Amino acid sequence: MTKIIPKGTVIPAKKSQTFTTYQDNQTTVTISIFEGERPLIKDNHSLGKFDLSGIPSAPRGQPQIEVTFEVDENSILKVSAVEKATGKSEKIVITNDSGRLSKDEIEKMLRDAEQFAEQDKKVKEKIDAKNSLENYIYSMKNTVEDKEKLADKLSESEKETILNAVKEQQEWLNANADSAEKEDFETHLKDLQKTCDPIIAKIYKQSGGPSGGAEEAPEDPDL
Repeated sequence: MTKIIPKGTVIPAKKSQTFTTYQDNQTTVTISIFEGERPLIKDNHSLGKFDLSGIPSAPRGQPQIEVTFEVDENSILKVSAVEKATGKSEKIVITNDSGRLSKDEIEKMLRDAEQFAEQDKKVKEKIDAKNSLENYIYSMKNTVEDKEKLADKLSESEKETILNAVKEQQEWLNANADSAEKEDFETHLKDLQKTCDPIIAKIYKQSGGPSGGAEEAPEDPDL
């Protein structure tokens, strides 16, 4: 979950952020809107959601979706999403009487956020570590198999080394995603990097390109 309008923001206010798809060939994203102070969706209050469809089919991380939150002086919230390449757009308007939290409920949520701050921090760190491993796995697989990247520059032996390492870590991730701790994800990421990074760096050096590494993780537009 991504915080768009922080607590204490002076209204009226308007803030935007660009997100992308989380899966290959994803043509629809769901924009979910919450209010609250906790890092996990389940601990916040849902205000509404809408779908943005018609996104061009592409590898994950390529489509650019600008999501804009606008709060007016009456605390009416307007949320819109626009896919930049096509101009496809959708929006939702959330008024004060459409399931918003009461003053007492807001105060309780703030107390909960303070009470569980350390616990929430650990949970978020675990999720971030899991996402880092997941995205590195995706990045390496994509780099090795995409002809526009390194597919034609790697030897068969190098491809096999990377893909076997990626497969091993993906299988571990599939089996342990829920039970593993932050340190486990970090260790498996380091192990995979030790195998992949030297190969990728060597190829980039030979071709005069940048050194290797994972692509930036895409943002999941569940707000």
